[in-house]
Amino acid sequence: MSRLQRFATYGALGWCAEVVYTGVLGYLGNRDRRLMASTSLWMFPVYGLIQPLYEPLHDAMRERVPLPLRAMAYGGGFMAAEYATGFFLRRTLGRAPWDYSASRFHVNGLIRLDMLPIWAGFGLALEQVHDRLTTTPV
Repeated sequence: MSRLQRFATYGALGWCAEVVYTGVLGYLGNRDRRLMASTSLWMFPVYGLIQPLYEPLHDAMRERVPLPLRAMAYGGGFMAAEYATGFFLRRTLGRAPWDYSASRFHVNGLIRLDMLPIWAGFGLALEQVHDRLTTTPV
């Protein structure tokens, strides 16, 4: 699979994950059984950045770095990318597609420090996705 195809796959996967996440949060927050969810078109390229940013990190760490350290690296990397893309979009559009200002653990409304374990787990789950996308079938 080409880099562009993987970029698109990660973009679509991220969109789907965000829709499920926001739908579940809506249910847990106010018992809305409609499972209403939301995302932004801007999130497709943001999630697509997994290809050029995450894949080299995973390749560099695979099999040599213990799982807890990989999880921390992925979580920190995702949060850094979220902050950077949010900062860029805020500068470009006047606001980012997300605003975490109401959260107790936000940093400039662009990231939430309490989300680190979720991003770490997402990074570990992506190891299998990355391996599948880059392995040539026999």
